Amino acid sequence: MTFKKISFLVVIFFIITKIAVADSSQHQYNFFVGNFDFSDDNQAALLVGVQHQNENLERETFLGTISPITGGFITENSAAYIYTGIEWNVDMGNGLTFTPSFAPGLYHEGDGKDLGHVLEFKSEIQFSYNLSKDTNIGFSYNHISNASLGDKNPGANSYMFNFLKNF
Repeated sequence: MTFKKISFLVVIFFIITKIAVADSSQHQYNFFVGNFDFSDDNQAALLVGVQHQNENLERETFLGTISPITGGFITENSAAYIYTGIEWNVDMGNGLTFTPSFAPGLYHEGDGKDLGHVLEFKSEIQFSYNLSKDTNIGFSYNHISNASLGDKNPGANSYMFNFLKNF
């Protein structure tokens, strides 16, 4: 499958999911595009992804607002990563939000980088700015690693531009 076909299928999947679970709950979708493994000149690739956050499941803690996330991305080299984890939303004032997150997931290398194991862990930080009550834009950086579970652990560093929308 080509990169465009896979991207189209991911978007259709999330649209169908949204229609199927349409209710009074508040859902946030984070649509992002960026550069997968930008620090490795031989393996750098365009990535496109979507992440879902159900705000009905968020909890207030001394660390900020914690909520579950589920998402995935694909690269132009047919590598794919799907994950589920948690994120902390820390309101910094003046419309700025700092969001660190952690999510274990499953990685398929496709024609992309071999990360050494199917189980990988994603640590990410994101800064976003509120354009309106339901719309944010942001920038994020993540590192994906298998925590030395595999024979090798090269890891991958990526950055993304984010468009976040509450539905």
